[in-house]
Amino acid sequence: MSVDATMPTAVVSTPSSTSSTSQSTTASTATAGIADNFQTFLTLLTTQLQHQNPLDPLDTNQFTAQLVQFAGVEQQLKSNDQLKSLIDLQKTAQATAALAYVGNTVAVDGSTGQLNGSATWNLKADTAANATVTITSSTGQTAYSGTYNLNPGNTSFVWDGKGNDGSQWPAGAYKLTTTAKDTSGNAVAITTETQGVVDSVDLTATPALLSIAGQTYTTDQIKRVMRPSSSSSS
Repeated sequence: MSVDATMPTAVVSTPSSTSSTSQSTTASTATAGIADNFQTFLTLLTTQLQHQNPLDPLDTNQFTAQLVQFAGVEQQLKSNDQLKSLIDLQKTAQATAALAYVGNTVAVDGSTGQLNGSATWNLKADTAANATVTITSSTGQTAYSGTYNLNPGNTSFVWDGKGNDGSQWPAGAYKLTTTAKDTSGNAVAITTETQGVVDSVDLTATPALLSIAGQTYTTDQIKRVMRPSSSSSS
């Protein structure tokens, strides 16, 4: 059992722009608008003039009002097409951003981590506390339990998969729970995050789903992106 109190170096992730030659064909849905066809407008106008009441013809103000309404409806139709194009572009940008996480170690909200040699959680306490950490298997068996002193802020908790009796637990999903108290004996809330490597991204889902040790998450669930510090060798 080992506890690493040093958080991995946090990196501000700026998704790299991946070149995509597939342009969205939905950019212009080319709705055949009546305002785009001057001849159609003239036909409508002359038809209206032919069928108006000669004793009570339309005045200039009425024609102007109709033109304004005519242009307003057409502008709304074009705006709808442009909004659809913007939504499609946003979906493409989200997919590109999700691809940048593949291969990176990230922290997400949650208490269930995957043991694959080791399992890592991040524990956050607002104040110094004495915490009891309990790790249970997917079947509810207690795999490990121990007491640790937590400093204010984030602490990286690494479990090597060994139980209290020294036996090695098999790979799989394990849940970590904590109860903590400060020096005065008051309960302290502990925020738990699980940490893992992004294996793949499902771009067919909306929004895109990141796969981390068999669990799926959206990009807005990612709290931090970590990259181990590269040791310089001379």
